[in-house]
Amino acid sequence: MTKLKIKTGDTVRVIAGDHKGAEGKILRIDREKNKAIVEGSNVVKKHEKPSAQNPQGGIVEKEAPIHVSNLSLIDPKSGDATRVGFEIKDGKKVRVAKKSGELL
Repeated sequence: MTKLKIKTGDTVRVIAGDHKGAEGKILRIDREKNKAIVEGSNVVKKHEKPSAQNPQGGIVEKEAPIHVSNLSLIDPKSGDATRVGFEIKDGKKVRVAKKSGELL
């Protein structure tokens, strides 16, 4: 498993691929595959068999994972894409936006 600079709940922008420019919150992260599921981005149609949760079955739209290298964190101050750095504040390691210096 690798250390990622993004977390569940962060607002990110897709910077590469078919959904470039899309923004959304991270719903789930798969650390093994280095992929994240972003709300409202990379939506695919999936054929599902009837089940207890979905007795009708049919075609369902759901978000597919995107590689974390294609995501960039949104700076809370300016709303622009930014890189992430780490600093030690009060004995704790915290994430910092490189563009504005704002704590994340």
